[in-house]
Amino acid sequence: MKITSAKYITSAVSKRGIILDDVPEISFVGRSNVGKSSLINNLVGIKKLAKTSSTPGLTKMVNYFDINGEMRFVDLPGYGYAKVGKGQKDLWSSLIGEYLALSQSLKLVFVLVDIRHEPSELDHMMIDYLIHNNIPFAVIATKADKLSKAGIAKSLQVISKSLNIRKEMIFVHSSESSLGKEKILEFIENTIKE
Repeated sequence: MKITSAKYITSAVSKRGIILDDVPEISFVGRSNVGKSSLINNLVGIKKLAKTSSTPGLTKMVNYFDINGEMRFVDLPGYGYAKVGKGQKDLWSSLIGEYLALSQSLKLVFVLVDIRHEPSELDHMMIDYLIHNNIPFAVIATKADKLSKAGIAKSLQVISKSLNIRKEMIFVHSSESSLGKEKILEFIENTIKE
């Protein structure tokens, strides 16, 4: 798949802002600071399309991006970040839940995990939620440039075992080197075609 155009459309801060139509959507979810914005920017080839932040948890909205005028990437709020009260954390997790429950054209959810760490309890909860609700998903292990080839192989084993999913469901990615970019784009293209 070749992305020739990508532009920001809008952000939803509540259930009312969630787009309900039949344009295919690929969404991205994960802990704050896992590199969602960097991944999206790398996939589309535009450095600052999705806002990256040094303050984890700044993405508190559902952000929509038009891709090639024929589909959307949806950047979901990061979960499990520090420096917010419990009520606020529930609000963002409920916005994720609202989106997943309401979206009529969601084709796939990419769950992002940091390749250097074992998946968190929140990652497990997200995967369980997707399985329970029959929502197609795959996992992207980010920040792969931080590890050696042997380290990547070892981490994939850990992630696969921890989440109880096949290694084929896990993509390795680095926004620094673009490692894995083509495989992810190819997977998106095949998913949209199905």
